[in-house]
Amino acid sequence: MTRQLYVYDDARARSFEPFTLTRPVSELRAGAELIRRRWQRAAATDVAGFISAAHLTDFEEFDAPAAATGVLAAGTIVANARCVIALDEVLTADASAWVCEGTVCAIRLDRDLPVSALADGTASLDRFAPAIAPTPLRGRWLHGVWDFIAQLSVQLTEDITILAPSVQQSNKQYTVIGNGTLTIEDGTTIEPFVVFDVSAGPIIVRRGSTIGSFTRLAGPCYIGEHVTIVGDRVSNCSIGELAKIRGEISSSIVLGHSNKGHTGFVGHSYLGRWVNLGAGTTTSNLKNTYGTVQLWTPDGVRDSGQQFLGTMFGDHAKTGIGTMLTTGTVLSAGANVYGGTMPPKYVPPFAWGDSEPYGCWAPDKFLAVAERVMQRRHVTLGERQRAQLARAHAERSTR
Repeated sequence: MTRQLYVYDDARARSFEPFTLTRPVSELRAGAELIRRRWQRAAATDVAGFISAAHLTDFEEFDAPAAATGVLAAGTIVANARCVIALDEVLTADASAWVCEGTVCAIRLDRDLPVSALADGTASLDRFAPAIAPTPLRGRWLHGVWDFIAQLSVQLTEDITILAPSVQQSNKQYTVIGNGTLTIEDGTTIEPFVVFDVSAGPIIVRRGSTIGSFTRLAGPCYIGEHVTIVGDRVSNCSIGELAKIRGEISSSIVLGHSNKGHTGFVGHSYLGRWVNLGAGTTTSNLKNTYGTVQLWTPDGVRDSGQQFLGTMFGDHAKTGIGTMLTTGTVLSAGANVYGGTMPPKYVPPFAWGDSEPYGCWAPDKFLAVAERVMQRRHVTLGERQRAQLARAHAERSTR
């Protein structure tokens, strides 16, 4: 039987706005790694495709697989994208179903299954699981989009311990505080007067990255490949590849290819891909009442249960200089806000302007800007990506 692997966005995963307008959940970073790559490690095979909402049919990005079509053959493994599987777990060849925290998270099909059976996201994988005892897996579930941030510290500590179990220190022109693990891969540039604080958790700096003078990195912290940290304090963060970070950032995830090139505090936030924050952009991550933070979702405003929660920045979101973002803000995909005013807690996709009511980017103008932004990171906006973003623009009225 085949051993192909597919990743499935169920209905709850598809509500993880502002990100799921432009990408499947499997292409989001949880802790130190993309969810898709977690399942690839476990199955020891590449993901052959993702199963998600119809508007993502043309999704294309780097090494990401295409949307699944047709029929999934018997023997195919289907994994739920909301399950953040531990990086050292293995999907054994003799198992037919796997559970995480008591819920089925992956199955091996015992019969052919049309992709259409999963098309709307309402089907639970346990419906297709064989009637045998499932194999337990370590990991944790994402129940709301805020769980990416709520689980970050624990997830990073676990991930970095697995990815880099030993200490590697290639030079001593920096200062290390604490007894935790510090891993600096070959091919990095660590300028003088950098402090690595591993007292509260491990730190890993991937190859090709540059850590500028007068930066303080506080663990747990993951710095991906070819990241540039220009200065200030970076703590409890996962910074994806080719991002540029200046100014204080705390307890946040940067998916990759995004730019926070100026000062301004960002805390307990998630930056999608191709985000650009103008100088002085600042997020609030704690209410003056110290109460739990509410967040807009497609199903209405919900209480996250989190005391600390900043801003969810969708792909291609942009802020002008001096933008102040209140606690629990959703800045949707393609939104461009400026003017130094405080935007509302929810800014719709592809919104444009300095105050409500916002205008909307014309699709051709948005795509022209996206193409220029991507070229600065030496990435070409392909025809499928262009089509997918245009389709996301057409979908904006449903958000």
